Amino acid sequence: MTVPFSIPIKDLDYCLEQLLNHKPPRILPPDTIQHLCHTLKTQFLSIPNIMSLQSPISVVGDIHGQYHDLLEIFQIGGSPPDTNYLFLGDYVDRGYYSIETISLLLVLKLRYPERINLIRGNHESRTITTNYGFYTEVLNKYHGSADVWNYITDLFDYLPLGATIDGKIFACHGGLSPSCQQLDQIRAMDRFKEIPHDGIMADLVWSDPDVEILDFKLSPRGAGYLFGSDVINKFCNDNNLVQMIRAHQLCNEGFTTYWKGKCLTVWSAPNYCYRCGNKASVLEIIHSNYETTNNKLQNDQGVLPGQFFNVFEASQENDEDTIKGKSVNGINSDPDDFDSTNLSNNNINNKDNYNDENDFFASYFQERPRRQQHVEYFL
Repeated sequence: MTVPFSIPIKDLDYCLEQLLNHKPPRILPPDTIQHLCHTLKTQFLSIPNIMSLQSPISVVGDIHGQYHDLLEIFQIGGSPPDTNYLFLGDYVDRGYYSIETISLLLVLKLRYPERINLIRGNHESRTITTNYGFYTEVLNKYHGSADVWNYITDLFDYLPLGATIDGKIFACHGGLSPSCQQLDQIRAMDRFKEIPHDGIMADLVWSDPDVEILDFKLSPRGAGYLFGSDVINKFCNDNNLVQMIRAHQLCNEGFTTYWKGKCLTVWSAPNYCYRCGNKASVLEIIHSNYETTNNKLQNDQGVLPGQFFNVFEASQENDEDTIKGKSVNGINSDPDDFDSTNLSNNNINNKDNYNDENDFFASYFQERPRRQQHVEYFL
């Protein structure tokens, strides 16, 4: 039985300090991660399968353990005290910092519950994380113990499956399902389980759009489906939607638009796997006032009015990881650091320096120099 309780802000800020103020970032100890996951489960229990969110909001695609590029996203889009975020899943695997990436997002979700919104991707799965890096990273960084992997993958079962934005846009990780015509079918599902091999839940995290087809077609991924223009048009019409936003597919330019903006893919892991050389993006939605449309903008750029893709390159640390990383960068060099952030310990070092008025995360980004790299805006 899950017993609800909360974590003091000063403890959460201390966790943020461990992750942000050290290079490489310090991993949080198992007891702390267990505490974070247990607390978040109680929050997610009350969140529906499809969250109802409002603009303005920034939508983030796959991150895949690229921790320093996640910090770039906050540097570009603003820190959570001031910016609403929707993350579309695939937080772990592939990159060298899956532990640090998911730890930061979990702490931020607890610290700013109304600003940080997380949904489930196909990599938020026990099977996938066993094969694509997260499980091995946990073993390497936690001295052969899989406890942290168990805590976090158990939490993945609680993540919502999608979101609507202003009631007009549907966001999920992958795509549509031939078994689902109405959003209410998703709302009625039991999501608190491992992602199954097939069915609506699997299709939501595995499917992809395909401009060459009209209907559904089996996906070459071996899970989910390809869906075409007739499918997306009917789904939007039947559910009073104007658009679908998803992630799940690598985009060389950081994003892809389909069917004149009816479907958008946002990809947020630049130089994916430290070798693809691709750009990344964050989709910023300022408003959804689509009564006054600008057809030229919509046709030329593939986005609706009030939306733009903020495109960025890989961080400098991403390039350094390419040379030095090999999945060991996040290991604490001092064994004594391993227990220093246990939230159940009342003697956390310096935690009395934190208080509700001292927003550590916001101040961290205020003190960082603005990135000099040009940021492309697609209006």
